[in-house]
Amino acid sequence: MTHIDRIQSARESLLGLSIGDAFGETFFGKEEVIADRISSRQIQEGEWLFTDDTVMGIGIYNILSEYGEVNQDQLARVFAENYRLDDYRGYGGTAHAILKAIGAGRHWEEVSSSVFDGMGSMGNGAAMRSGPIGAYFRDNVEKIKEQASLAAAVTHFHPEAMAGAVAVALAAAFCANTPAVSAASFFDFIVGHTPESDVKYKIRKAATLPVNYDIRTIVSVLGNGMQLTAQDTVPFALWCAAHHTANFEAALWKAVSGLGDRDTIAAIVGSIVVLSAPKHTIPVQWIMQTEKFDQSPFFPVF
Repeated sequence: MTHIDRIQSARESLLGLSIGDAFGETFFGKEEVIADRISSRQIQEGEWLFTDDTVMGIGIYNILSEYGEVNQDQLARVFAENYRLDDYRGYGGTAHAILKAIGAGRHWEEVSSSVFDGMGSMGNGAAMRSGPIGAYFRDNVEKIKEQASLAAAVTHFHPEAMAGAVAVALAAAFCANTPAVSAASFFDFIVGHTPESDVKYKIRKAATLPVNYDIRTIVSVLGNGMQLTAQDTVPFALWCAAHHTANFEAALWKAVSGLGDRDTIAAIVGSIVVLSAPKHTIPVQWIMQTEKFDQSPFFPVF
């Protein structure tokens, strides 16, 4: 594959990420109102703005565009610069602290490895931006694992966060490579290559849960991102993606139906399923309403 082919695939993943992110962000509010909207599939009117999930996904895309691989020092710079451009995009408290410190001149490794008493963050922020990495390196499993881990470490130094990032990148690559994706083969591939971790254990559990189970049962077993950790987010996101690889719209409705961290779950699912689902399953109205990432100040101009 040429760099042009790879970056086009990464851009496709980024598009799905941005739509999922912006779509999911519209489903926060009073739970009974949101539940009714999801049940009746009622979308919010007006423009859907994306969050830090997409901004950091753009950062990944920027670096892949320029270097063809994850350059950690430059990725840290891009993350910090994009944060400075707009720090009201929904960043979590730890992300604020890390990106401010990097922007102030501290080295990313010192900052990332020092949070949470030196354990590093196990948050879901590394996984939410990992789909484009899998799309870019879709033909090289070892490269996917390496590059997703490198990108995660810039802000999420904990092994669980890295495992979550690797799992999402693997899922994106699998969907990009496999026209007809079965849930069983999807999970087999991811579990077979994800590092040993709680994330991997819960993905293995996700593989055993049928698509017709009540969503409350699925959430009770896998979580829904409310804890904001990779372990509590990635397995549920992959379960949603695994059973809807041929239908982008259905995948995102399933993603938000779990409530929890809706924008991040939907961003992960969107970044994966967009690579396998037929284009006609992406509602044109959703594309029109989503803030255009390539017209934002975060997007690269080389």
